[in-house]
Amino acid sequence: MDTKKSLAVISLLFASLSSLAEDSITVDISEQRLYLLRNMTVLSSYPISSSSYGEGQQENSFKTPLGQHVIKEMIGDDTKEDTIFISRINTKRTADIVKDPINTEDDYVTSRILWLSGEEEGVNKGGKVDSYNRYIYIHGTQEEGLIGLKASHGCIRMFNNDVIDLYQKVKIGTKVLIKA
Repeated sequence: MDTKKSLAVISLLFASLSSLAEDSITVDISEQRLYLLRNMTVLSSYPISSSSYGEGQQENSFKTPLGQHVIKEMIGDDTKEDTIFISRINTKRTADIVKDPINTEDDYVTSRILWLSGEEEGVNKGGKVDSYNRYIYIHGTQEEGLIGLKASHGCIRMFNNDVIDLYQKVKIGTKVLIKA
């Protein structure tokens, strides 16, 4: 095989391999940031808000669970930005977005929901530590003024435009590592 053909085959092989690359998410609580990665390269970075109660796995603790997760369900296709979800149902109501760092009485889930399932038995999967059964999401919030601060009740909150952007880039099965 001549050099041109060899280079063409190698280029085609690399293009095929890169298209097979799986994206993943890392949530770094110490930085209050979410990173969308492909082969350890940052594709996107977003500020987030994790739990004001800290990190932990226990049911009813309102803490953000650590460890390896996966996106099990995605809710909100084509929903308008700032739409309020209650129990994962689109209310067709729009949240009033609070830009100041104020903790309101409402803890609305808005715009999109990425529902996480733990992958580590006894850590974030099963029994009283099950992230899916705890309804742990990555979602939009009406309290955008608190993004960057620990302010949630266990979930990972994002700016509404950011969670919509992320939602368009991931799929069911995308791995999510939450680390302190």
